[in-house]
Amino acid sequence: MSLVERSSHFEFGENWKDYSKSIDKERINQAIAGIQKLFPDGIDGQTFVDIGSGSGLHSLAALMLGAKSVTSIDIDENSVEATSKLLTAHAADKRWTAEVVSIFDAPNDMKGKFDIVYSWGVLHHTGDMWPAIEKASELVKSGGLFCIAIYAATRSERFWTSEKAFYARAPKSIQWIVRQVYMAAYLSAKLLVLQNPISYVRNYKSNRGMNFSHDAHDWLGGYPYEAARAEELHGRISALGFSEVRSFRLPYTMGVFGAGCHEFVFRKVAFS
Repeated sequence: MSLVERSSHFEFGENWKDYSKSIDKERINQAIAGIQKLFPDGIDGQTFVDIGSGSGLHSLAALMLGAKSVTSIDIDENSVEATSKLLTAHAADKRWTAEVVSIFDAPNDMKGKFDIVYSWGVLHHTGDMWPAIEKASELVKSGGLFCIAIYAATRSERFWTSEKAFYARAPKSIQWIVRQVYMAAYLSAKLLVLQNPISYVRNYKSNRGMNFSHDAHDWLGGYPYEAARAEELHGRISALGFSEVRSFRLPYTMGVFGAGCHEFVFRKVAFS
């Protein structure tokens, strides 16, 4: 399955376009904190490409942290529209572009161009994850950084793959019902471990500035879907000529309510 086969994909852009209406100063600050966690040495003066920009929130965070320029690409027209609208509103005086581009069709002049290549929670939705990761890695300049977040493998992958395929094709009314059942079960589980579900939802924006309901929709419908173990990601990306700088890895679990993402930052080895 190719990334260009849009008919097989969940409409992520509609979800991001709707989510973008809720972006406020607090969400922007949380997105900035998320970027700072991955790049504690800063990104000031760096060229930055955001592969799968979604709402554009993290493209904006990069600009606010002093990136020299940001190139935002996404296969979904609604995502590019949301990104453009957000950056026009908050970063009109900064250097950025937002374009409809598939990572598989990235032009040759993008190869080896960027100090930082960033793709958070995107490449596992291409339908061809490992080639997509390799394509993304080609955009990193020598000595530059490659940051990706990929779904952690769980024991429930087969179930979630089937569920996502069903949800992505289901009418919106059915999606709404499935989403309500999922969120109710998820929040009930919080009660069982003595967590306050109301506080959980209220404070959800501290997770990279995200929104619980939109994230639930994204998780349930995020098809195509692939996942990997942390050691597999480390090994395969290192083999492409990168060395790991830092990572935030998740354990292999049952995945009853889904999966989080392994986060990795690699540096492209500079050859003399």
